[in-house]
Amino acid sequence: MAKPASAAGATLLQTLRRYIKKPWEITGPCADPEYKHAIPKATEYRLECPATTKLKAIVPTSEPETVFDIKYHSRDQRRNRPPIKRTVLKKADVVKMMKEQTFGVADFPPVYLTGAMEEDINTRGGGYQK
Repeated sequence: MAKPASAAGATLLQTLRRYIKKPWEITGPCADPEYKHAIPKATEYRLECPATTKLKAIVPTSEPETVFDIKYHSRDQRRNRPPIKRTVLKKADVVKMMKEQTFGVADFPPVYLTGAMEEDINTRGGGYQK
């Protein structure tokens, strides 16, 4: 007896749902009969796998010199730089470089002030004005 009562209650509830609508279903864009939900169904989402296409790609054949290369790495100027050369110094190399005389004192320009200045200590106020 419980089953027919619950079935009748479910039928009554479905009937009420047809006539009583949510407030946003009464007006607005979704109330239009031509309204289409933005979220596609699972059967509509991806009909075919991206890897398996129906049409075969048409690749134009031409002379290799006239075909534009679309690869970025072949046109990237940062990749055309020569490789960075690194030198590993050993202790013997450093000792040899320290022993070498690469420049002398005469190679530098002379000092601007060459003469010494002599002050007279016996001046009035020690050289300062009062």
